[in-house]
Amino acid sequence: MNADWDVTTLLEGMVRDLRPRVDPEQTAMIGIFTGGVWIAQALHRALGLKTALGQLDISFYRDDFSQIGLHPQVRASDIPFAVDGRSIILVDDVLYTGRTIRAAMNEIFDYGRPANILLAVLVDRGGHELPVAADIAALRLNTAAGGQIKLRGPDPLRLELLTSPRTAS
Repeated sequence: MNADWDVTTLLEGMVRDLRPRVDPEQTAMIGIFTGGVWIAQALHRALGLKTALGQLDISFYRDDFSQIGLHPQVRASDIPFAVDGRSIILVDDVLYTGRTIRAAMNEIFDYGRPANILLAVLVDRGGHELPVAADIAALRLNTAAGGQIKLRGPDPLRLELLTSPRTAS
């Protein structure tokens, strides 16, 4: 099942919500691979941030790494700015359990101690297992058990709601 969300409109809403909280000269942004980087690229451009965009691959920081094994497309993280004392916007596509965000923050702290981290996500789908909350979410949904939201892209960006077929009882 595909839901019909206009990602461009969702991004415009995120920019509107972020603009009063951002100093384009000082604020840094980090996207989480893959969808978070796509969203971060659009937000970074629209907000006119001067600091180069950072990118994180949290594969080795996941708490379930031993259960899921090595992700076949591990990428190098790139934080091209000093983290210490910096205000950072951390961007991901979909917030679900909070484990990806926890892993991303662990990795960021390996680079230094930021002044603060603001979490911006395209979709907060509920179902959090950790006390992680998005400061900015373009869309807040409660998806059914087994449902999944995927960001496809990068050009064009589109959201898909995938549902699992029901099993016979």
